[in-house]
Amino acid sequence: MNKKNLSSSLAGDISLDGKLSVHRLGFGAMRLTGEGIWGPPKDRKGALAVLRRAVELDINFVDTADSYGPHVSEELIAEALFPYPAGLVIATKGGWNRPGPNQWTHDATPAHLRKAVEGSLKRLRLDRIDVYQLHIPDPVVSFEASVETLAQLRSEGKIHMVALSNVTQEHIERARKIVPIASVQNRYSFADREWDYVVDYCERNGIAFIPWFPLGAGKVAGEVLDRIARAHSASPTQIALAWLLRRSPIMLPIPGTSSIDHLEQNVAAASLRLSDEEFQKLFTVPALAASR
Repeated sequence: MNKKNLSSSLAGDISLDGKLSVHRLGFGAMRLTGEGIWGPPKDRKGALAVLRRAVELDINFVDTADSYGPHVSEELIAEALFPYPAGLVIATKGGWNRPGPNQWTHDATPAHLRKAVEGSLKRLRLDRIDVYQLHIPDPVVSFEASVETLAQLRSEGKIHMVALSNVTQEHIERARKIVPIASVQNRYSFADREWDYVVDYCERNGIAFIPWFPLGAGKVAGEVLDRIARAHSASPTQIALAWLLRRSPIMLPIPGTSSIDHLEQNVAAASLRLSDEEFQKLFTVPALAASR
């Protein structure tokens, strides 16, 4: 790996709702928190160093959520990167409560979302959040009420763009009747294609698709992935990312890590190019059973 040529920009660019352009390989900041996505990291200086190195590698899209920690991930981003460099887009989310480590409970009520946005603005030291995502639809709250709240916050200037996470195509269509949707973040990888139809819908409609758990596919790909990785003198993880970038021009992977070495390996995938045959071979890998 030639560290001199490492740059997220080699993945190409994507436009978010025609308003902001970012490189198509971002960074997911969930893993910077403590075990169980709870509390501070064991190595705070290391976590801050990862964020700063991400920006050095031309990553200009950072994804987080108020529930990561909770609050810890957002606080680390501000500590490491504020004042933010020009062009850096920060996306965060709201709609969960966190009773404890590895525990998540729904709350996408209008009151909670308003409080969540205000909290994220304060922790991130922002006057306006670039991309704010409804983290997940709340089964006991009107989806329209949740989205309308984010639309109102957009009108108030506290959110620049509204986005969704963990949704179906029906959710996206309903939301778009209320407010433009900049991006959709669902679980996706070459061996976990439950949301293929949502990727296709997003591509047809110019909506960025942000795959979470993009590297989980390595658990089931086995020999096919290893063979292609060897052919490119790359790691299986890098090939998994290269496949995502090839899958669609609206794909915006956000692999997360708490290691600078792993971060650099992920960014190196931006320059990998799979052949048509390699792409199709990975597309036919049996699907991975889904769970969060």
